[in-house]
Amino acid sequence: MWLLYVSCAWVAGVFLGSKVSLPLLALSLGLIPFALIPFLPNSRKTLIVAGLCLLALFGGGLHFPSSLPPLDEHSLCFYNDKGIVEIQGMVTEEPDIRDRLCLLTFSASEMIVNGGKEEVSGTALIQVPRYPAYRYGDVLKITGRLETPEPFDDFDYRSYLARQGIYSVIYYPGVELLDRGQGLKPLQWIYSLRERLSASLARALPEPQGSLAQGILLGLRGNIPDSLNQAFSRTGTAHILAISGLNISIVIAMFLSLGILVFGRQRSIYIWLTLTLIWLYALLAGMNPPIIRAAIMGSLFLIAEYLGRQGSAIIALAFAAAVMVGIQPQLLWSVSFQLSFLAMAGLILFYPYFQTWGRKGVVLLFKNREKIVPTASIITDGFAASLAAIIAVGPLIAYNFGVVSLVGLPATFFSLPALPFIIVTTALVAFAGLLASLVAQILGWLAWLFLSYFLSVVQGFDALPFSSFQVSIISTWHIWGYYAILAGVITLLNYRNQLANFSSKLTSGIKKVAQGIPKPRLGFSMKWLVLPLLVVAILVWSVVLTMPDDKLHVSFLNVGQGDAILIQTPNGQNILIDGGPDPQKINLELSKKLPFWDRTIDLVVCTQPQADHITGLVEVLQRYKVKQVLEPGVSYNSSIYQEWCNLVEEKQIKRDIAQAGQEIDLGNGIKMEVLNPPATLFKGTSADVDNNGVVLKLSWGEASFLFTADIREEAEFELIGQRANLKSTALKVSHHGSKTSTTSQFLGAVDPEVAVICVGADNPFGHPNPEVLERLTDRLGEDNVYRTDEDSTIEFITDGERLWMKADS
Repeated sequence: MWLLYVSCAWVAGVFLGSKVSLPLLALSLGLIPFALIPFLPNSRKTLIVAGLCLLALFGGGLHFPSSLPPLDEHSLCFYNDKGIVEIQGMVTEEPDIRDRLCLLTFSASEMIVNGGKEEVSGTALIQVPRYPAYRYGDVLKITGRLETPEPFDDFDYRSYLARQGIYSVIYYPGVELLDRGQGLKPLQWIYSLRERLSASLARALPEPQGSLAQGILLGLRGNIPDSLNQAFSRTGTAHILAISGLNISIVIAMFLSLGILVFGRQRSIYIWLTLTLIWLYALLAGMNPPIIRAAIMGSLFLIAEYLGRQGSAIIALAFAAAVMVGIQPQLLWSVSFQLSFLAMAGLILFYPYFQTWGRKGVVLLFKNREKIVPTASIITDGFAASLAAIIAVGPLIAYNFGVVSLVGLPATFFSLPALPFIIVTTALVAFAGLLASLVAQILGWLAWLFLSYFLSVVQGFDALPFSSFQVSIISTWHIWGYYAILAGVITLLNYRNQLANFSSKLTSGIKKVAQGIPKPRLGFSMKWLVLPLLVVAILVWSVVLTMPDDKLHVSFLNVGQGDAILIQTPNGQNILIDGGPDPQKINLELSKKLPFWDRTIDLVVCTQPQADHITGLVEVLQRYKVKQVLEPGVSYNSSIYQEWCNLVEEKQIKRDIAQAGQEIDLGNGIKMEVLNPPATLFKGTSADVDNNGVVLKLSWGEASFLFTADIREEAEFELIGQRANLKSTALKVSHHGSKTSTTSQFLGAVDPEVAVICVGADNPFGHPNPEVLERLTDRLGEDNVYRTDEDSTIEFITDGERLWMKADS
């Protein structure tokens, strides 16, 4: 036990050193117990342990300030808030890619100071646009304003970054790429593999299942929608997404249970198999610090299990925590570290009791039904692991995130059965996608089913009234009080013989209840075939119910301040016009409209290369199989348009340049005409890029749609003067209802019955313009003018004669 005491003293010393400044002389106090040994020989062992604990306590206190960066001219943070700087260094971690931006962990090596180069050290967090893409090992020259992190709302951002060794931030600097591939080769290989696996999942799965799979399998949570993240938080199931101690503990319990079921307990194969799988899982998840910590702690638990010394696992856990805090003292305040440590402590201290009670209950409940017992035991083991971890970390989650879930246990219980299937199927999809995309897409149907079940459980519990509540009054004293009570419970459990009578009565009560439950009769075929047959049946019916009907669907997708229009023809063709400014939103909207099994878009039209039209299309090219693209062919200099061009070339997608007079036959009498740009592109207008946008007219029988991109009045008058076939049933209002478009003359030529304005809520441009809106409502009536900011996604359905409309709002 001496190692436990010394480890705890070291951690306590690090905490003490963060609060008070200790003199070096304090270390000598640890020698006092050793000096007393000759006078108290009978207490030799106690004095040695006391001396070691004092040395660890004061050593930890002295170690903390030494871990802080020196504030001198060779330290990066020395130059914070002193204007624009020029720094050279390397990206030292895998970039954190968000919806519209990317965060780079940048380690500086030299800086331009007073016209000369100065060697510096330190790490900065750099916020850059999502495109162009950067990678681990890139050597960059950064020109920007070095700043001290500022708190926002009630969040101490400065302390949060300091725990990661980051003391400076730079927002949207100038970036020059100097070199690539200068990082550690093993890390480059891991990050590259993770990126490719993530891309495989994105191509094979719709949203939000795709981003959920990336989060669970690879720990990449940046693409999960905020609304879904909040649902996980409110239902107490966020731990399943975060690959940390809580997640690893649940995975360990599942692998152990499955290993015992397959191999039994002979030769401890189940332990070594679980140990191997945990590190393979950590490798897949990117080997980030929280994952490594959780894997180390989980490995210690498994080794203790192998040695038959589970009672010493808590000692190994404390020693591992002390070593980690010694290497990086700021970890002590890291929420992920605290959750990892407490989750594993809960698994070590509570899981054996819960597992034993659960298995005894299973045996009593299903007495004389041996075929059910193994399966039921796996379920109870998973529930036991989840319960142990939740009890251990629940107050910490409430304290840090201000949420207490009242449905955490049932939501976790019903979610957990899907977790092993999700991990296995998404891993198969990810690896198959590296070799054969068609195989990955077929396997993706299975993954989609389990992911959809998981989503349904979480969203179902989240929809319940009073499923969670916000808390803001939890103090550190509440936390310490809770864990003091928990320690008392552990102590009582160690004296469980005194509670034997109570347990006996409880067992007899459960037995009586079990006797009234009818005995199900399960044969071999039912046990092994019912689940696969059910899965196949659900998938078949899902495909049947999402097959294309005999109608034409035109959906104006709600992607914010931008354009995105999806056309679905009766024979199953998918045509996407623009992708909006938000990669996450276009993925979610497409997943709502396209069947889960359909990952092909026959034609992508980029009406013009500005960000509010093309940003989402870059993500579409990465996630879907795109057969052909159509664009105006205008010259435009931007990183996002360059990324689009690179992807089109890299994926060898057929690329056509739009020109007035082209006509596309979509079958069944449906045709799409290109009305703009003209053969000779506009030059010298108020906005050449806008006026050269691709204008399309889609027609089927009596129904027609005019898609006007962002053209301005110059292009509108040119179309009228050329006597273009403008008359249409539905008009997509140009340029989000800007005052530069939709003239009275153009409206008269189109003569629409309905109009749709693709516009973002509370946009900074004031779109739609009040005059344009008044012009439309006067001509069409208020009920025939639709807006994506108010009506959300707007879908028109036609059979060539009649037109129906439905909105998501």
